[in-house]
Amino acid sequence: MKLSERKHYIDNLRWLILLFLIPYHTAMAWNSWGEPNYIFFESNKVISSFIVFFSPFFMPLLFVLAGVSTKYALRKRTYRQYISERAKKLLIPLLFGTVALMPVMTYIADIYNCSYKGSFPEHYGVFFTKFTDLTGADGGFSFGQFWFLLYLFVISAVCVSVMRAFGITGKQTQRSFLFPLFLLLGLPLPLLSELLSIGGKSLAEYTYLFLIGYFLLSDDEIISGTEKYFIPLLAVGASAAVLNVYLFLWSETDLPVLGTAAKYAAEWFMIAGLIGFSKKCLNFTGKVSAHMGMLSFRYYIFHFVWVVLFQYLLYRLCGNNTVILYGGTVILSLIITAVCCEIVGKIPFLRKLI
Repeated sequence: MKLSERKHYIDNLRWLILLFLIPYHTAMAWNSWGEPNYIFFESNKVISSFIVFFSPFFMPLLFVLAGVSTKYALRKRTYRQYISERAKKLLIPLLFGTVALMPVMTYIADIYNCSYKGSFPEHYGVFFTKFTDLTGADGGFSFGQFWFLLYLFVISAVCVSVMRAFGITGKQTQRSFLFPLFLLLGLPLPLLSELLSIGGKSLAEYTYLFLIGYFLLSDDEIISGTEKYFIPLLAVGASAAVLNVYLFLWSETDLPVLGTAAKYAAEWFMIAGLIGFSKKCLNFTGKVSAHMGMLSFRYYIFHFVWVVLFQYLLYRLCGNNTVILYGGTVILSLIITAVCCEIVGKIPFLRKLI
């Protein structure tokens, strides 16, 4: 395999997963478990089921893909070059998003949730001085969706530095028995979920998944296993995800052990199954896929501010009509986010920022 060979299935899986951000984050305005959000309309179990189905594996998959990408990136870069590149690509957009976009979202949240009466410039001062639960739902400081960039920089920088210090490279394996053993590596996930957890986001769990991507899901033998068995992997993962939805939202019986098992089975088997599916069906490139891959990071940066803006505007115009609020927000946000990403690509200064 040539070092310059690009794993197109990783790029395609990443941007396809990121497309779900708009319907996913739009749905949070109806969550049934009381999680704070920039705008909250009412509890809706049907819409909440969409969130709960995807939540076990949605962000974990992105950390796994980041680990895989790091393995291939280090074939063409020194450790120092990699860390420098990560800092530019992650910390600069983190700063831009926190300073330029989060104040807009928390301003709307403060108006909607807390009846804030001040102007946006006045609220800009509130944002940088009000520290509460870091969700931003009360108008206070928050990293919002940009927590992912912060976590990813810390995890990648620490892991790569440790690997460099101990001379760990993660060489390719050629042993067929590894794939069945690989499936057992999902067992520690429930134990890691509460370690180094900030706001329900565990640094320990995401570091583990990043390393799984780096050492194992960049391995051709294991990837071949996920490709060969992607249908049963997805079947198990989807069944576990449905069971998790039922137990978390619809069941009147409290079964915490079964619920935990369902949640993490969904996480692990959906990650393996989706990677196998992408290797089988998405390992191609073309004008559309290449362009979407290029836009995916911009899409991540800008999508949520449009979701919040359109939810607020549609609520003011149409009242509490769930079909209009959800469908209208998703459609308008997809269109304007795409336009925004294209415009940013034409402006060198903004393109460098994100």
